[in-house]
Amino acid sequence: MKLKGRNLLILLIILILGFSILSAGSAYTGTGFTHDIPFSKYSDKSNDDILNKFDDTDCQPEFTGYCSYVTDGDTIEVDGLGKVRFVGVNTPERGVEGYICSKRFVQKLCLNKEVSLDIDDSKYTDKYGRYLAVVIVDGKNLNEMLLREGLAEVMYMPPSEFYPYDWAPNSDGYSHYVSSYTSSNTGSSSSDSSSYIASANSHKFHFPTCRWGKKISEKNKVTFKSRTDAISHGYEPCKVCQP
Repeated sequence: MKLKGRNLLILLIILILGFSILSAGSAYTGTGFTHDIPFSKYSDKSNDDILNKFDDTDCQPEFTGYCSYVTDGDTIEVDGLGKVRFVGVNTPERGVEGYICSKRFVQKLCLNKEVSLDIDDSKYTDKYGRYLAVVIVDGKNLNEMLLREGLAEVMYMPPSEFYPYDWAPNSDGYSHYVSSYTSSNTGSSSSDSSSYIASANSHKFHFPTCRWGKKISEKNKVTFKSRTDAISHGYEPCKVCQP
């Protein structure tokens, strides 16, 4: 009987080890997105060095609070609100190459700092109860920054207020949408005399007198002669000036 019991114990140990190996081999990797960017690319840079590479966003802060925790490259916790999932983007999962760099990039810019959120009005939360939002750091769209730095991939899941392909760079460093738009509108004027203006890095259009419209840099400014023209090119009216 002792021998049988011993054999059963050995068999049980083998089964447990086999199950552990299978579990490790099939660990959750999300979409499988990875990157090989080392964090050393950013560790010696100040936050201003990183932020100054990007234009101010047209996204409008709807909530402001301190980031108290960074779960990974696309999820943070904000005091007074709870868990926030960066809308429109996806970073590497835990244990996957690139996870550490994407997470530390967000920690560097957000952790224990005040951030603002433009919450997705089309779908406030995901199935886990996390708020879906653009995270704004010193006036910059952090979701867009992750994409342009190659630290995230686009994860567009409609319905959504935001169209993340507007933020994603192509080989020229501009978004795919901007590239196709500018090639067919090379004669557009950037004068403030136009009826409506928008940023090439956003999807909202404004009156030229709008406080958000005034922040658009000349190099990113696109113009429309009518409201219909702006909407037909995929832009939505600003919630502040309501053009």
